[in-house]
Amino acid sequence: MNTDEVIRRALDQGFSFSVPLDPATIKLRPEVRDMCASNRCHSYNKNWTCPPAIGTLDECSERISRYSRGILVQTMGYLEDEFDIEGMEEISISHRHNFASFHDILIKDFPNALSLGAGGCTRCEKCTYPDLPCRFPHLALSSMEGYGMIVSEVCKMNGLPYNYGVGTLVFVGCYLLD
Repeated sequence: MNTDEVIRRALDQGFSFSVPLDPATIKLRPEVRDMCASNRCHSYNKNWTCPPAIGTLDECSERISRYSRGILVQTMGYLEDEFDIEGMEEISISHRHNFASFHDILIKDFPNALSLGAGGCTRCEKCTYPDLPCRFPHLALSSMEGYGMIVSEVCKMNGLPYNYGVGTLVFVGCYLLD
């Protein structure tokens, strides 16, 4: 399946925007990993798809280097005001749902796809990390930030806006394809 077809299918899935992603534009940054280690999202060292369980930046870079193409996807929504927590949650839930659903569709054609979303995996109510192996490794979803990416930079390098103006919120993910 060519990249244009994958993008069309992503848009049909419900994403607001999608563009081709050149994996060579992805730079992994230690300062992003440092933010992960500060545990702002409360997933550091608690999830198989977040640091440190996903490996070092070198290991993540090696994984990414296996892919020749990919797509970026975005879910953009409008907020009533800067305190519209309910609106933020709705947009987040929509993105996470579409991201996981599209991953499940893509792996039928691309069984080795690497899906990196916004935040760590939430497939299971409680992750088995570190006591037991991941229950669903083929369905697990890591995050772009967990891999060390500055998401806005990846968007810019691939011609996709990241900021749509006051009163908007955007969530981003990517699928790397072989």
